[in-house]
Amino acid sequence: KGEGHVEGEKVENPDTGLYYDEYLRQVIDVLETDKHFREKLQTADIEEIKSGKLSRELDLVSHHVRTRLDELKRQEVARLRMLIKAKMDSVQDTGIDHQALLKQFEHLNHQNPDTFEPKDLDMLIKAVSARY
Repeated sequence: KGEGHVEGEKVENPDTGLYYDEYLRQVIDVLETDKHFREKLQTADIEEIKSGKLSRELDLVSHHVRTRLDELKRQEVARLRMLIKAKMDSVQDTGIDHQALLKQFEHLNHQNPDTFEPKDLDMLIKAVSARY
């Protein structure tokens, strides 16, 4: 019954207005499938979440969850690359610094585009927290 209640809450969540809102929601959904992480999330206070303490719990989630998070991150990196390419195509400037463009996306570690690590969760939390 409790899981049905959580599902109901997910449906009612308003759009955050963040350009990475879908990625954020998918990461949360996947993390909540891990019982240990879901329990930690439910008992953590806002300061534990913002400080990155909760991000360290990512090392304890199941392999299946980590694999799904890796896949989500690769999809988000691909989406961001398409945005950058579209921006570059519209500007038609060959002097664009690709790394500088990637750095503007503070919600993930662009230096490691293949795996979702505790640093990624920490960066996602901090990016959302800075917005609110």
